[in-house]
Amino acid sequence: MAVEVASSGQAPSTAERILDAAETLFAEKGYSATSLGDVADRVGIRSPSLYNHFRNKEALYLAVLERLLEDFSAPLEELGKSPVTHERVFQWLDTIVRQHHANPNLARLLQHAALSGGPHTNELIDRLFRPMFQPDAQVDGDAIALFKDTGLMPWAVMAFNNLVMSYVTMAPMYRDLLGQDPFSEAALENQLNLIKSLLRAVFEYRGE
Repeated sequence: MAVEVASSGQAPSTAERILDAAETLFAEKGYSATSLGDVADRVGIRSPSLYNHFRNKEALYLAVLERLLEDFSAPLEELGKSPVTHERVFQWLDTIVRQHHANPNLARLLQHAALSGGPHTNELIDRLFRPMFQPDAQVDGDAIALFKDTGLMPWAVMAFNNLVMSYVTMAPMYRDLLGQDPFSEAALENQLNLIKSLLRAVFEYRGE
């Protein structure tokens, strides 16, 4: 069933409130441990009312995933619309790291899916990550590959995504060690500096 979208300036529709609550709960508890009753309670409606918008829990979960995928895939799609330079790669990196800091729910949801499963996880991974190591993507006339041995590219993509997304799932454990809020602007800048330094080192390794 199509989800209503509230126009600018209007209060969120019931469907949007359901999606917001479900996204938070799936990120907190995972697919299996979240019930439609949990979602209804969070929204403040009766459980049967959910079926006016989503036919079952799986449909709600997929709607949550689709909304997250649209948001988090957009920067990579934008990157591929014109010649890819190192400067544009760093701009994309800055955007995606800030996006995960602003909304850690995708990373948390994926962590639950990896540990306890969830429907359509393989399709989610394919859509989100495969475009990052397509052989036709170019940087200054050269294929986007972080290593001269292109067989390592899937591993590089996995390592990069682990570095970005595990931060928002694990950093709260290190709050006292860091001595600051891991989601503060200062902490975000430190993470960005680290990741950009690693990427510069890779480019230097490749002689670029």
